[in-house]
Amino acid sequence: MASTLFTIPMATTTLSSSSIPSFLKFHTPFRSLRFPTPIPTFFHRKFTTLAVATRPSQSVEVSDSDQQNKIVLPTNDSSHTLLRIRHTCAHVMAMAVQKLYPQAKVTIGPWIENGFYYDFDMEPLTDKDLKRIKKEMDRIISKNFPLVREEVSRDEAHRRISALNEPYKMEILEGIKEEPITIYHIGEEWWDLCAGPHVESTGNINRNAVELESIAGAYWRGDEKKPMLQRIYGTAWENEEQLKAYLHFKEEAKRRDHRRLGQDLDLFSIQEDAGGGLVFWHPKGAIVRHIIEDFWKKVHIERGYDLLYTPHVAKADLWKISGHLDFYKENMYDQMSIEDELYQLRPMNCPYHILVYKRKLHSYREFPIRVAELGTVYRYELSGSLHGLFRVRGFTQDDAHIFCLEDQIKDEIRGVLDLTEETLSQFGFDKYEINLSTRPEKSVGEDDIWEKATAALKEALDDKGWAYQIDDGGGAFYGPKIDVKIEDALGRKWQCSTIQVDFNLPQRFDITYVDANSEKKRPIMIHRAVLGSLERFFGVLIEHYAGDFPLWLSPVQARILPVTDAQLEYCKDVTNKLKKYGIRAEICHGERLPKLIRNAEKQKIPLMAVVGAKEIETQTVTVRSRFGGELGTMPVDVFISRIKLAIENTASL
Repeated sequence: MASTLFTIPMATTTLSSSSIPSFLKFHTPFRSLRFPTPIPTFFHRKFTTLAVATRPSQSVEVSDSDQQNKIVLPTNDSSHTLLRIRHTCAHVMAMAVQKLYPQAKVTIGPWIENGFYYDFDMEPLTDKDLKRIKKEMDRIISKNFPLVREEVSRDEAHRRISALNEPYKMEILEGIKEEPITIYHIGEEWWDLCAGPHVESTGNINRNAVELESIAGAYWRGDEKKPMLQRIYGTAWENEEQLKAYLHFKEEAKRRDHRRLGQDLDLFSIQEDAGGGLVFWHPKGAIVRHIIEDFWKKVHIERGYDLLYTPHVAKADLWKISGHLDFYKENMYDQMSIEDELYQLRPMNCPYHILVYKRKLHSYREFPIRVAELGTVYRYELSGSLHGLFRVRGFTQDDAHIFCLEDQIKDEIRGVLDLTEETLSQFGFDKYEINLSTRPEKSVGEDDIWEKATAALKEALDDKGWAYQIDDGGGAFYGPKIDVKIEDALGRKWQCSTIQVDFNLPQRFDITYVDANSEKKRPIMIHRAVLGSLERFFGVLIEHYAGDFPLWLSPVQARILPVTDAQLEYCKDVTNKLKKYGIRAEICHGERLPKLIRNAEKQKIPLMAVVGAKEIETQTVTVRSRFGGELGTMPVDVFISRIKLAIENTASL
């Protein structure tokens, strides 16, 4: 199993919690080994190395010079014991809450990926309350209460719930269609409607491997018109070592949070005055986006795509034809009336590309036809679901559509896979999880074309040599698809690339071509995105690199630092010369040199060029690299040449 290594300083080094762990080894080459502010003596200190991976299990290695122990973090899928522990912890937590807060009403409490949660209708809670609840949970666990399953009739369940005055449980009972109704008791102290499974007794839970993590608001049934509940999240593991490894992983994920780094590095913001979920790209973030877009356009043109720009709005009738008004309306913004006609902000780019295709009659000789666009779309999301760059209301998709013949599907899919690999590897992603989703029960299109399209997807993946899992029946109603999840530096999986064969829209829009017999036929349409949303991909990039972008991608590649203002004019000349060669450089002055260096490190600037009186005399700069340490004094032209070479090879100095 693949795992990701990161290093945490031992007790010999004192760091704040926000900087732990400070070292990270990526899956990419050694150039990606990044060191934070600045402490070069870390090279000589003792470290504990943690390796963390996700599904089907998470693996954490703790090692030192004398021994190496491997901690495997199981998942709910890989460990039925862990699933039972987490489900039981949800019940124990609910029991603890009602012991401490008798007026609290219980709702639901499932296990989740890294733990469990339970929703309560009660007074607002604080972090201080979590400590009280955890202490009560420990008491319940130590009592070693048995978990007892009981089957009762619907009438009996109704009677018991009424006696407890639990309205949410009554609503849950009404939604249960099977009989008998099952109840789980914690000793004779507390019970809950539940289908299980659970551990045999609370004593099977290691209380030192359980932690309550946070409190959040959650609407009952996810409906904003229904009551706001208090949701308590917890994590639970089989032993203390697993919990410790998970908390290290969580701390590293927190250190990499793109929302914090976006603010610290001045990359982007969400301005509430403009509205939630709408992204403002600041100059530094916009530079990174410009680099991403330039590479994207270059590689698409090289691979035979024609670039498009299409409107942000269209007549509402277009979305009736596409079916979005029928199947996607809840995610679309309200229509606007313009000169007595209804218009709609676009939630998708597909219909526009079809209109471009329909502008003229096509011959079979023209195929394949590939069009691509960085198209901004707008989708309504509940305010509570918005999350930094990962869940927004306006975003830009790297959208493309291929119109082809049936016998071209395989080659076109293979071409998309090659393009996907080239693009993702450019940005430091070379580990993927691939899923092939096949025909669902409800679908459009003839059996033979479904079979041909699915076979073509499989053959393309086999030709590529990529291992994949089949999601039987998980395809869209309009065609089979391939989904690609990239693995980041912490082993987390992110859905980015998707390739979908579509038999629906060509039919809805009645698009055709003329075949060799001068007969009209319907082309195959392939939807595909490589990066997905640029906003979301940028968020993933920030967290993957912890804001420490490689030299070629860094918004500022070199910062010129004068020892005193007496060297300022020479620094301006050096900066202008770097800019002339396309190197993103800036001057920073007005502080003592140690502070200028610290500020550059905090802003994660890859290169610093220090200029003092000696450098002016010799027409040189003294270079310091975040990744390579002190590089020595060198002529400006040599500095420029080394930067250009490193950028061309996407390497660091």
